Amino acid sequence: MSNELSNKTALVTGSTAGIGAAAATLLASRGAAVVVTGRDPERGASVVKEIVASGGSARFVAADLGDLDSIAALAREVGGVDILVNNAAIFPGGALLDQDVESFEAAFDLNVRAPYFLTAAIVPGMVERGGGSIVNISTMAARVGMAGLSAYSATKAAIESFTRTWAVELGGSGIRVNTVAPGPTRTDMVMAAMGEEGAAMVAGTTILGRLALPEEIAEVIAFLASDASSYLTGATIAADAGRTAI
Repeated sequence: MSNELSNKTALVTGSTAGIGAAAATLLASRGAAVVVTGRDPERGASVVKEIVASGGSARFVAADLGDLDSIAALAREVGGVDILVNNAAIFPGGALLDQDVESFEAAFDLNVRAPYFLTAAIVPGMVERGGGSIVNISTMAARVGMAGLSAYSATKAAIESFTRTWAVELGGSGIRVNTVAPGPTRTDMVMAAMGEEGAAMVAGTTILGRLALPEEIAEVIAFLASDASSYLTGATIAADAGRTAI
């Protein structure tokens, strides 16, 4: 356990699995009181149990971020937050001619609308507390054309745009806003969408030639959440094994 984030409260969306769970666990190990949130109470309870068993502080608050009322209720329940990690997302796959309207709209509701209005609900408390760190989660697909990911990549390009604008709007209040853009990562969502073979193929396009572990992405999130990154705002950090550098 570390204490670099002691006396900080962190809200991590989509933290019942994958990158979100890894980030929640790491932030708790560094002293933050973590709010785990998602739609599945059973998986949420499992993440909280692991964190508490390791000496960390965590609680679960159920929320459906596709619903604006649920977003407002989450913000009220959580109260003051010092660190907000906008991680929750869905991964619609489909070429332009195959993309259905229902999954397109669901992706924009969860990946774009939810972080926008959750952040708007959380920020006033950050201003009162004298500052904070917002970490948005994007993807390398926001910068690299990848067949079948037009809707998903567009939602994440919007997130990177939010980061730049919010950094300008909130900097005077001591709030930093940054993005982590992961490359292919071994999460349940990615593996379900791509399969082992597809994920390996995408991983092979990176300089390092492998999938990331969720814990590796969590390290970048924790850096941006902490005072170690005090001179960073409005930035998008590519944690993609060099894929966007090629």
